[in-house]
Amino acid sequence: MVQITESRHGMWSNRWLFVLAAAGSAVGLGNIWKFPYIAGENGGGAFVLLYLLCVAFVGIPIMMAEVLIGREGRHSPINTMRTLTQQHHRNRLWVTIGWMGVVAGFLILSYYVVIAGWALHYIWQMAEGTFVGATGELAEATFDAFLADPWQLVLWQTLFMVATVWIISHGVIKGLERAIRWFMPLLFVLLMVLLGYAVNSDGFDAGWDFMFRFDWSALDQGSVLIAMGQAFFTLSLGMGAIMAYGAYLPSDTSLTGTVVVIALLDTLVAIAAGLAIFPIVFSNGLDAGEGPGLMFVTIPLAFGQMPFGVLFGTLFFVLVSFAAITSAISISEPALAYLVEQYNAKRSRVAVSLGVIAWILGIGSVLSFNHWSDVHIVGTLTFFDFVDYVSQNIMLPLGGVLIALFAAFALPKTVVGNQLGLRHPAVAVVWKLLCGVVAPVSVIFVFAVTVGLDELVLGLLGAGG
Repeated sequence: MVQITESRHGMWSNRWLFVLAAAGSAVGLGNIWKFPYIAGENGGGAFVLLYLLCVAFVGIPIMMAEVLIGREGRHSPINTMRTLTQQHHRNRLWVTIGWMGVVAGFLILSYYVVIAGWALHYIWQMAEGTFVGATGELAEATFDAFLADPWQLVLWQTLFMVATVWIISHGVIKGLERAIRWFMPLLFVLLMVLLGYAVNSDGFDAGWDFMFRFDWSALDQGSVLIAMGQAFFTLSLGMGAIMAYGAYLPSDTSLTGTVVVIALLDTLVAIAAGLAIFPIVFSNGLDAGEGPGLMFVTIPLAFGQMPFGVLFGTLFFVLVSFAAITSAISISEPALAYLVEQYNAKRSRVAVSLGVIAWILGIGSVLSFNHWSDVHIVGTLTFFDFVDYVSQNIMLPLGGVLIALFAAFALPKTVVGNQLGLRHPAVAVVWKLLCGVVAPVSVIFVFAVTVGLDELVLGLLGAGG
């Protein structure tokens, strides 16, 4: 059996570029506001500790599984699964893992560029001084007017998609690596600048207390589920992006240590974002629990009321855009790599075709915020809500579970041991327990809760007991 040591798409030049790429995939729009907010609402430091435990016992094992599968197969997720099932004589149904990842990533890309386009628009809005001295009513009206204009949404969606296509069309070295070399360091610099500004604001103590007070009484079963879901989704697991990036990871790079570094970096960015944002929010007496409105209504309003707000507000949305573009290029890669392999086509041509199709599908999400806001696909779900729900809440969890089970039980022990560098038998047993039992069971339970099956699951467990 011949071991493939390099991907046809190219290889990361070094370990740290893979770390930055994977971290860029993990650090997205949700990290900027979601993690800090849910931490503050669920016990602060107590929740952060709980989240770190979930990352350690659920997120890291599944990420290790996804990276090792990608590095062992050296192809796109679909063809990697096809190759490994053939080599090790496993059921061909395992290839479903690759297909689910590619389809989920493509669906997410179609609406992700729409939301990311909002961030681009707000760079312009902040730079123009739109929110200087603005009232809450004006900030909200500005956002509502923007959402009500499909042509504006399409314009910024198009600009973001063009940028994404341009980057991914140039391959691993000239495209992905070059973008990562620039975007991720700039993202960290911008985050540190905003953090430094927040540290010197009047609301820093309140922001720190909001995120890090150890309120154990605020933790309940719901907190555990929230922490577990956040740990899973924040690391971009289940969509094939990490598997595709793993295919470009050199064989002599420590997989286990690298994955741990990625998880820690992702968590540190989320915490730093919270410490940068919430002092600004509290300094201006604003509500920290605004959800998406926090980013596009509350935050612009806060920057508009502070000294140098135009500068720092513009930098904030540049930061958000950088985070969005690194995520967009990662979720594009599984589908792009597969089509290049399948049709032996030029990467640039495939990138343009993929971008156009995703752009067209994204029009449905654009219209969901205006002309189609009353059109419901299932129940009360608009087109945007439906695509988001199916991809994020169904396909990704199932993909993550299947990835973990395949790595733990379908791949030979020698393959897993060689890829992960697990020399001691006891360590291998612990990893298999985490990857094959703890992580899948945890994700299945989160999935059950998400789709409303938690009462049924708990009832069955009670009946069984």
